[in-house]
Amino acid sequence: MPQPEIECIQGDIVRQDDMEAIVNAANAQLQPGGGVAGAIHRAAGPGLARECAPMAPIQPGQAVISSGQDLPNPYVIHCLGPVYGRDTPSDRLLADCYRNALKLADERGITSIAFPALSTGAFGYPLEEAAEVAARTVVETARELENVRRIRFVLFDEQSARVHRQALAQE
Repeated sequence: MPQPEIECIQGDIVRQDDMEAIVNAANAQLQPGGGVAGAIHRAAGPGLARECAPMAPIQPGQAVISSGQDLPNPYVIHCLGPVYGRDTPSDRLLADCYRNALKLADERGITSIAFPALSTGAFGYPLEEAAEVAARTVVETARELENVRRIRFVLFDEQSARVHRQALAQE
């Protein structure tokens, strides 16, 4: 079976209308917050918080799935990344986020998924380290997937996109 295509772009995670699922850098309560979670909840509408409430709280590394509500994507996969320096081992927990999101998507028959840079905002994970964990985990996990054919990293700024492209090139 051919490997899924892995791509990296600069863009807005809520504007990936060609992707079946987007990943939310969620908080433990799966509610609106700042950064990616705030942007996704604003774009999805209030129904997303209502749908997610019964699934909370989630633990670092865990992934759960909801509908996309008002988003152009049928699904949102919510991952709680580690808070750098507090949730340990941070690298394993961050890898678990990417791995669990990909496996959940694959189990649901989802063919395309877009990730932000998990844990790099308010959770303080250093960008270069996070990109290395993300790239390594996605490339390794992609070999096991049956349904997911496209994986996209969507980075908000050019520096993050460049760092993720470099990390992917190392794999």
